[in-house]
Amino acid sequence: MTTRYCAILPRVRHEPHLEEPYRMTALSHIQSGLVSRHIFSDRAVYEQELERIFARCWLFLCHECQIPKVGDFFSTYMGEDPVLVTRDSQGKLGAFLNVCRHRGNRVCRADSGNASAFVCAYHGWTYGNDGKLIAVPSLKEAYYDELDTSKWGLMPVAQIASYKGLVFATFNPSAPSLHEYLGEMAWYLDSFFDGREGGAEVLPGVYKWTIPCNWKLAAENFCGDGHHVGWTHLSAIQMGFSQAQSAKASGMGRQVAMSNGHGMLGFAPSEAIDPAVPEILAYEESIRAEVRERLGPRLDIVEPVVATVFPSFSMLRVTSRTMRVWHPRGPNRTEVWAWTYVDKAAPDSVKNAFRLAGARGFGPSGTFEQDDMDNWQECTRTAGGPIARRYPLNTTMGLGHEHPGDELGGMTSDYRFSEMTQRNFYQRWAELMHVSDA
Repeated sequence: MTTRYCAILPRVRHEPHLEEPYRMTALSHIQSGLVSRHIFSDRAVYEQELERIFARCWLFLCHECQIPKVGDFFSTYMGEDPVLVTRDSQGKLGAFLNVCRHRGNRVCRADSGNASAFVCAYHGWTYGNDGKLIAVPSLKEAYYDELDTSKWGLMPVAQIASYKGLVFATFNPSAPSLHEYLGEMAWYLDSFFDGREGGAEVLPGVYKWTIPCNWKLAAENFCGDGHHVGWTHLSAIQMGFSQAQSAKASGMGRQVAMSNGHGMLGFAPSEAIDPAVPEILAYEESIRAEVRERLGPRLDIVEPVVATVFPSFSMLRVTSRTMRVWHPRGPNRTEVWAWTYVDKAAPDSVKNAFRLAGARGFGPSGTFEQDDMDNWQECTRTAGGPIARRYPLNTTMGLGHEHPGDELGGMTSDYRFSEMTQRNFYQRWAELMHVSDA
């Protein structure tokens, strides 16, 4: 699997000086399905993640519909670095460190809005929506007109690009293009966000909350952990909130592990598990032919349900239409930003039905979300124990029972329940963590 689907990845070199957490996550261990618990609690591991993963990979910023007009902006993070996404006065997308070049204050404090310029609250340095430094108080008197303002604009990201309205950026100038980075994951993004003419839009508002857990536990769960549903979410299923009873109906469905750590779980089209809301069920049935025509025959094999674009952008179609970013806030803390997305062409009544279903299922107090958060925080808590950390986690489900699935664009599982996408996620994590100069 590694050789076939990691061709564009940097060569992994052995670094014997690395401490035990990294030795425990060598590729040989990952491929055997063993994951060290150190990586969920060790501060040194976390600091290297910020440098070697979040400063290298393509990260999701926002949807273009959130900054549609000239002057619109959206404040977010890439790892722990604050980032300001803008549509400048020429209509061009840009993204910059939201950090004043003078004393390091955060320049823009608003979550979103429209502005032609941003003024630092500390000393008044002013930046245009293209990131250029356009005004400095007392420039002539205090600086004697000797400060070259052309060299002190906001620091831009290395690359920014958009796919089907989804805006991504990377701090790594040597990173492959977004198209290369996504690879076969692009089709799965199409299935979530481009099933109808006009694509998707994000409904107004964002849920933000903090979980006392390591970000990787949430991200790899959304890579395709369908096995937990019948246990973790049993009460929600039994009360009829979701049609997820069909998850036990047969072995049909697949996990797909793709290059660069991306992963997806899909069910058979006949076993879709939309929320038990008549208006949503009727809408999905009414658009099925159009979606099939746009996405092609792959949709006859598998209907994508949940996925993660490595490292931290996830999406899900169970009980709602939710997408979210897992913002790291330390080895044992994750800030979640979640939105509800809908087909732009959907009637307003259907959009509202999805909004309500999303809040009930995957908002911060949602029936499914509460279940997941409880598990992740306890997994993180036990990872801090010196004795517990001696024993690796087991992700061996389906090991040796995966195969190349060219029709699905990656390695696929023989059965819908597997941990191959988790192994793929941690394999990519280990590759990046073992290379200091990628």
